[in-house]
Amino acid sequence: MILELRKNKWLYAMALPVIVYVFIFSYLPMSAHVLAFKQFIPVKGIWGSRWVGLDNLMFFFTGPDWLAVTLNTVLLNLLFITAGTVSSLLIALLMNEIRHVFFKKVTQSLVILPHFISIIVVNLMVLNFFNGQDGMINQLLKDVGFQPVDWFQTPSVWPMLLTIIFVWKGAGWGSIIYLATITGFSEEYYESARIDGAKRWQQIWHITLPLLRPTIIVLTLLALGRIFYGDFGLIYGIIGDNSLLYKATDVIDTYTYRSLRDFSNMNSYSNAAAIALFQSAMGFITILFFNWIVRRVDNDSKLF
Repeated sequence: MILELRKNKWLYAMALPVIVYVFIFSYLPMSAHVLAFKQFIPVKGIWGSRWVGLDNLMFFFTGPDWLAVTLNTVLLNLLFITAGTVSSLLIALLMNEIRHVFFKKVTQSLVILPHFISIIVVNLMVLNFFNGQDGMINQLLKDVGFQPVDWFQTPSVWPMLLTIIFVWKGAGWGSIIYLATITGFSEEYYESARIDGAKRWQQIWHITLPLLRPTIIVLTLLALGRIFYGDFGLIYGIIGDNSLLYKATDVIDTYTYRSLRDFSNMNSYSNAAAIALFQSAMGFITILFFNWIVRRVDNDSKLF
């Protein structure tokens, strides 16, 4: 170990700021998970508060909503992961086929641009599009002879709408890794395929996609590790405290936030911490499970 540090001391020195950052903002906050097992009273502090064991977890699991919000979180994230991965991959493949350099740069800038739009601005745009009778979508529906839809009282449409918004905002940014991977592929593969008479779509299907497989697996595994974490900014910013849509849109994060804001409950901090601990544990189990599956199917693509 000492020899390794001496041999690559400058590489480790370059990595040191990242290690410190991860330790401070990822590992150190884990100590606050002890709140899940205490009746937290701010004036007594974390360590001075009374130990209550699993009582805070029982608050969540004995409540009427824990299964619904968990299923909503998993369902929405599965939709986000599937649609996001397919869209990002498709954008990267199409971008790679553009031969005109200027047009390629402009197109790539346009598809990445939504990522830099503030989530607050996106939420306001969605409200203007779908708001009541006067929203842009309802105006278009009325213009073509259809009845307007009260979007904010129709829970069934929101998983699809949230997925579309998620893809619009993030697919272009997600395509960067795939496009960077594609540009690193040896041109010899494609030259050999062209000599054999392969069309462009055949080259994509038989060369590009198989070579992208490890990247797709790794990125999907990383996304699955957060499958129990909802996109709080997107979902709460649009849905807010609209209880009419909770049936389809209430996720663990929004449920935790409402629990934390329940000032009538003296134990709200600890209850929220217990739910956060449940999220972390389930995410850890999920990534271990899917990494085990990948290890059995394609050992070279596993995370660890």
